Amino acid sequence: MRRFQLLSISNTSKTIAITSLLSFSMQIVFALLMLHWFTPKEVGEFSVISQIAFFWMTLALAQAPLTFLANIQHPPQQAARKAWYSTLLRGVCFMPFVALALWLSHVNLLPAFAWILIIAFFQMTWLLAQSFLLRTGSTLQHALVRILPPMAAAFFAMLGTWLAWDGPTLLISAMLGYAIGAWGLTSAWHDTPSHSINTKIDATSAIQQADNRGSMLRMSHTLTDALLATAIVIVWQRCYGAEETGWMTALLRVLGFVPSVLHMAWAQVKLSRGTEHPDNSQEWILAIVGCCVVLSLIAFCHLGLYRSWLSQHWLGVLNYVWPLAAWQSAACVCAAFSHRPFQTNSETKYSWACIGTAMLQSLALLAPLTFTESWDVAAHVQLFAATSTVGLFTLAFWMTTLRSDR
Repeated sequence: MRRFQLLSISNTSKTIAITSLLSFSMQIVFALLMLHWFTPKEVGEFSVISQIAFFWMTLALAQAPLTFLANIQHPPQQAARKAWYSTLLRGVCFMPFVALALWLSHVNLLPAFAWILIIAFFQMTWLLAQSFLLRTGSTLQHALVRILPPMAAAFFAMLGTWLAWDGPTLLISAMLGYAIGAWGLTSAWHDTPSHSINTKIDATSAIQQADNRGSMLRMSHTLTDALLATAIVIVWQRCYGAEETGWMTALLRVLGFVPSVLHMAWAQVKLSRGTEHPDNSQEWILAIVGCCVVLSLIAFCHLGLYRSWLSQHWLGVLNYVWPLAAWQSAACVCAAFSHRPFQTNSETKYSWACIGTAMLQSLALLAPLTFTESWDVAAHVQLFAATSTVGLFTLAFWMTTLRSDR
């Protein structure tokens, strides 16, 4: 019997996967601290600001970290600096979208805009730093840039709660965490030899993958993803209030870490090393593991409510548990195969497929708003999650059929 292909993963890849898992575990701890120490209203308000900052950051990046990893034939320091400057320029150009999102969300404009600006700046720099160190840094550097920011955010959140401070504890904790992670990009301004984890990549493997999408397509792909992610929060805030928004976004924050771990600890590592395998056995194993982790988190959520580890104010989260679990399980399968389009000359088709999926999700999200009678929140989330699950599973199935033709 053939042994599991998962065992063939290099020691470096395993180390990177472990550090990524630890990083996102700390972010889950931060999310759980929000559930335990903060009210749904506080979490909902924080989620609106952080989501708009994420929206702005996502638009500004325009998938720059992914392109940076896919095009491993380009000098890393020069490519990182170019990506950072281009991101800042795009961020300035997209300020009107941020103002519109703030206006739609009914928040205090000036304080919220200041928080969004600071958080988005440090967050986008941190994401670029992760990709940069994935190509050029030592294993320790890569581990620290992923682990320290969420650890610091959790620490400052606990400190603020312990001191019984009335200020914006969640916002300051998130800002300081991202700022610590952003420091990892400073070495991009020093063209010195680094202890790269990719020293075994040869010229042949380096040119077998690439991101040849045009800038307009990458921007369109990014825009649809960012608009969808932000629209979810804004629609829930306007239709159902801060408490319902807090229930949904807190659970989504926890479950959403799982496909993020798969993408960052697997797909990005595969791209940074320029390696490809002829079958999909490793991807399927990791996808199944991701789905099992999602189900485990759901079980923990039920147990926490049953044992009263969480406040009874969070009982409303039960309306969201299984729809979001199905959605994020499908996202896990997509994340496990998300490197395949860039290794098979299918990155353009991939972007169009993602845009189409996001449009279907948007229709499901906005459809209830066209009816004169208000929809029940449970029916709304079930419709949206079902559409998302089917769309992502279809996208994942297509990626499993891709074969290299570069």
